[in-house]
Amino acid sequence: MTAKDLPNRPSTDEAEASVSIAPGLYLHIPFCSKICPYCDFSVLTGTEERKAQFTVNLCREIKSWRGEDWARPFDTIYFGGGTPSALAPEGIFEILETLESNLDLEDSPWIQFEANPEDCSKSTTASWRELGIDVLSLGVQSFDDDQLAFLGRRHDGRGARLAVETALDAGFSAVSIDLIFGLPGQTPARWQQDLEAAISLGPQHISCYQLTIHEGTSFGFRAQRGQLSEMPNEDQAELFRITHRRLAEHGYAAYEVSNFASAPRFRSRHNQKYWQHVPYLGFGPSAHSYRGRRRWWNARKLPNWQRLVEAGQRPIEDAETLDSSQFLLEALMLGLRTTRGVDFDALSQEHSQDLWTERLPVIERLVGQGFLTVHGRSIAPTLEGLAIAETLVSNLVSNLDIP
Repeated sequence: MTAKDLPNRPSTDEAEASVSIAPGLYLHIPFCSKICPYCDFSVLTGTEERKAQFTVNLCREIKSWRGEDWARPFDTIYFGGGTPSALAPEGIFEILETLESNLDLEDSPWIQFEANPEDCSKSTTASWRELGIDVLSLGVQSFDDDQLAFLGRRHDGRGARLAVETALDAGFSAVSIDLIFGLPGQTPARWQQDLEAAISLGPQHISCYQLTIHEGTSFGFRAQRGQLSEMPNEDQAELFRITHRRLAEHGYAAYEVSNFASAPRFRSRHNQKYWQHVPYLGFGPSAHSYRGRRRWWNARKLPNWQRLVEAGQRPIEDAETLDSSQFLLEALMLGLRTTRGVDFDALSQEHSQDLWTERLPVIERLVGQGFLTVHGRSIAPTLEGLAIAETLVSNLVSNLDIP
């Protein structure tokens, strides 16, 4: 693959805000230079030799899907992890070449690539651009040195700012930065400082995630010993509201509970597929795939994944097929996490019953309480609704009989 000529990209907001129904590709790169204490993804540190062998095996897995008909060409490629920037550009090039040679891709698939700030330099960003990467997503997490130390990050606030500036200067179609809020003892004023720092740099996209303490992580073990706990729900809700209101004031419109774009064309083309049950195919340890109500996932641990791939097998660990009730629950759960909301006409076609009429009393109650808005036979959450998306879903499916 070659670098794309960005000025020739279509740029109208209306066209680029729509979600393509073509399938997407996800590649899980499981390496990190350091395992953060809050991380519960499939990640590990690795030598250059181990990374090279992983690249060989990832290409083997990709080749195992050669000739599979997905009805439409894949139009997005997302490198996640772990940290894709842990691989040398030559490894990324090899992976992209393997995808292009073995799968049905659009001529210019949209490529998003996650990176750590400490890996972001003029030379690396230039290399990533030459590989055709459109969106660079930086795991900044915070611009506050103390909070970065608590989160176990290798960069400091100055390094985070420099990385974002370097990425913006490199000419990507968009630069996205991740931030984490809800750290123990974090005050609204301190969180607003992080938001202001991000806004001042001018990235096209910002993602703000609430800190969750997972079992099996370093933070999880500390929580079990009573040394750490999540921020109380009321305080988390306050920071959530501050996030949405402050970013909206500066032109970053929310399109999902944690994601904000300065224009519709900068929304994640790949991630929106997940929220609308668009098919996607995942490669690498722990990667998930979805197609036609069937979901499957790869072996989580790298040695198990590697053993299956080297034996000539697809490294699928397990699978499930969603029944009507499960599909409805997911459609509501995913839809109500987005400002797009839920189209009940589409749901009714899927289930061959008039779900709108059945749920109308509940919808009217939630509208009256300020949690939903209605447009025709579609609903969308308000800011207060986004904050309690799971509760909205439970209200809408309560006592609902889906054949």
